[in-house]
This record gives sequence, C-alpha cells and structure tokens, in this order.
Amino acid sequence: MLELATTGKTDIADLMRDMGARARAAARQIAMAPAERKNAALHAMAAEVRAGQAEILAANAEDIKAMTEGGQTAAYLDRGTLTGERIEAIAAGLEAIAALEDPVGAVISAWDRPNGLRIERVRTPLGVIGVIYESRPNVTVDAGALCLKAGNAVILRGGSDTIRSNLALHRALTRGLEAAGLPADAIQVVPVTDRAAVGEMLKGLDGQIDVIVPRGGKSLVARVQSEARVPVFAHLEGLCHLVVDRGADLDMAVSIVANAKMRRTGICGALETLLVDRAVAATHLAPICKALIAKGCELRGDAEVCAAIPEAKPAVEQDWRTEYLDAVLSIRIVDDLNAAIEHIETYSSHHTDGIITDDPAAAEAFFNAVDSAILTHNASTQFADGGEFGMGAEIGIATGRMHARGPVGVEQLTSFKYRVRGTGQVRP
Repeated sequence: MLELATTGKTDIADLMRDMGARARAAARQIAMAPAERKNAALHAMAAEVRAGQAEILAANAEDIKAMTEGGQTAAYLDRGTLTGERIEAIAAGLEAIAALEDPVGAVISAWDRPNGLRIERVRTPLGVIGVIYESRPNVTVDAGALCLKAGNAVILRGGSDTIRSNLALHRALTRGLEAAGLPADAIQVVPVTDRAAVGEMLKGLDGQIDVIVPRGGKSLVARVQSEARVPVFAHLEGLCHLVVDRGADLDMAVSIVANAKMRRTGICGALETLLVDRAVAATHLAPICKALIAKGCELRGDAEVCAAIPEAKPAVEQDWRTEYLDAVLSIRIVDDLNAAIEHIETYSSHHTDGIITDDPAAAEAFFNAVDSAILTHNASTQFADGGEFGMGAEIGIATGRMHARGPVGVEQLTSFKYRVRGTGQVRP
C-alpha cells in the first residue's frame, strides 16, 4: 500500500494541496476539451481496463484477503469484490458514458426580451469535484468518467479497504487520458489511507474543490455534512420501502419483492422494509415470505407477521430504522395506503420507495404523497441506478432537495451560466 513517504510530500496537507492545485489546472483544460477528445479518452480507458484485468484482479484479491481477515461482513465483501464479469461491466460503462450527449455548452433554455436581447441558459462544468466513497472500487471509474464527460476534474478518495483496487483502476484511467492527449491530473486518486486526507478535502483545499459528493454509510455522510466548507451533494442511506397495496397482483408482488430484496442485498437500492396492506395480507403475505425464505432471507416482522409466518423473528423499533445491506427484511402489516405512507414518511431516508398495485389512483396518491428522490410503481427498487435510468452510470443517489436529486449523472455534474446577446442595447 502506498504510504505518505513514497509520495514525496512531508505531510497530508501538503499532499492534498498539491493535488488540488493540479486538479484546478487540469479542470481548465477539460472544460474546454471538445466532446470528441473526451469520448476518445473514455474509449481508451475502457480498452485499458480490459487490458489491465489481470493487474486489477490481483490488486483486488489482496484487498479482499485483508478485508476477510479483518472480519468484514458478506455484504461489504460483495461490494468490494471485482470479477472478470464486473470488470467487463466497468469497461462497458465507460463506453456507455462516451455514447451520452455531451452536456457542456448545451442550451437548457432560451428566450427573447422585448428590447431585443437574446438570453440563453447554458450548461457549464462545476470545476473540481471531490468524491469521498467507501467499498465499491467501480465508483473510482464511474465517478472519474462522469466528471470527465461533464468537463470537470475530480479528486477521488476511496475506502482504505479497496485502495489497491482503486489505484490499479486509476492507472488504467490515467493511461486512457494520456492516450487521448488530456491531462492525467483530470482524474486523481488520493494514494494514502490516512483519514486526515478526508479532512483536508472537506476544508476545500484552499478553494480548489467546488463541490463534495459523499457515497457511503451514515457515519461518512454525517461527517461530510457536518465538516464540509464547500457545497455537498447529500447522499443518505438507502432505507428503501415497498408497499404491497390491496390492488397488487400476487405473482407480480412475489417477483418484485424477491428481486428488490435479494438480487443484491448490499446496494443502496435494496429493499429494507416491506409494508403489506391488511386487505391482502391473508393472500399475499405467505407467498411473498416463502419466496424470500427460499432465497435465504431472514424476516423480522410485527406481531401479525410473526403470527402468520413462523420463521419470522419479532421486529423491534430499530428494525424500521435500519438499512441492513444484508439478507434481512423487516415486514409490517398496515391498515391501508395512508398508513403505509405515514410509515414511510416517518422512517424513510427518502432514497427510493415504491408501490405494487394495479390501481392507478393508489399509485398516483402514493407518488403525490411520498417525497423521496426516486419512486417506483410496479417495479423493483433496484432500478434506482443511473445506468438503469439511461445515464450511463452515476456517482450516487442524491437525497437532498437542492441542485441534484436522484441519480447523479453527467447533467447533475454541471451548473449553468447565462449568455446575453445584444445588438447595442443600453439600459435606460
């Protein structure tokens, strides 16, 4: 693992200030780079990721070995593991981002004033973005590529558990940038595990960082929101809910719930609490629970659920507030849709919440009443993903209400400016 002494810097603050200065210089070049040059870099990166698969997997094996010996959970290990299939998905994601429309310079809206002025609102890069994340090494590539596409430079600080994987992936990205004639400093990875590096990023690196994007657990996000001196794209935990409404088709409910919970339990879009309308509990609860148990899911339910499902364990108050990120699901019987909405508004992190129903009025009422970044109707919560939204990839799911909300893709990584075109007008 790379230590501070090998970077040529005397302390963390010195290292981070140097990274910030180099990122700012690179940002100016990337902001003006034509779309063709950025896309060439992304395709070259994809080729380098594929060519470097052996190196990347070897680095990841070291990370996973250390994580296993450190007693990390199965969900955490899954999030940190790379395979040949996942590396191919990372490379394909780079190509998907290259295929997206370039947002920089796009005219969002335009209008003419009575005095003849032509006003345009135009997308522009944010500048230098700091991304602080945990576990998933694919974020190194997704975040780097999205920031590049949006004309930004980025400083990436991944989790210490996967630093070898992150650095191996970063080497592939750097080779891709250089192949396309773009500055390697446009995408930088903090090469040390000292947590003081995070503190320096949160201070803004002497004004060099324009926005911070945290992606990780509650403690990481809480620290970022508490200490950051620059704007933050809020990303809270994914405490996701599904409502099985009285108008739900049984087969659809079984399929969606099983997928939402068990497809991948360690992602932020995984289902954590199931709410079943009392009107269909007698017909829907047991088949849904049977499918979950067959897939190895532990159930924690209220008194009614435990009475109907012998395998279920009694839920306590904390269960309704827990993002398990594991094969565990809390289940509650609710009186009606209003009671389900009340539960969601009380406990949800407002990441992704959904309803299963064939009643359009119920779906519309749910959409209008629940204020979460992503809402689903008759679909798995695991579609809460920028790639599934057609964004190519995402840095994370923003749960705040300012600027970016939901998947943070290329458009969300831009701001805008106004262009005012005249023919000699002066203001009276």
